[in-house]
Amino acid sequence: MTIFKEFTFDSAHYLPHVPEDHKCRRMHGHTYRLRLYITGALDPRLGWVMDFADIKAAWKTIEAQLDHRCLNEVEGLSNPTAEHIAAWIWQRLKPELPLLQKIELWESPSAGVVYEG
Repeated sequence: MTIFKEFTFDSAHYLPHVPEDHKCRRMHGHTYRLRLYITGALDPRLGWVMDFADIKAAWKTIEAQLDHRCLNEVEGLSNPTAEHIAAWIWQRLKPELPLLQKIELWESPSAGVVYEG
């Protein structure tokens, strides 16, 4: 069974490797939407795959490093494309959430990335 928990965070960034005249070369911000998918067996006694509170607790540490930050200044995110941000989040969450199956990260309502490690 797969469950999911969704979060948002606000960050600024710029993409240093795009052409000089590309709009994303300039500093700008996004309200990112993150959905974490957890896949595992349904615990017959508890009636869940995982406690949503445990997912939230694992995310809180990562959120503090990203929310209201310039992502280019975060170690490991000097080129903070949605793809790099998703992989960065995965690398930090997977040890805390071994049942993590995939993440979806939207940088806008119509653009994002799905990452499965």
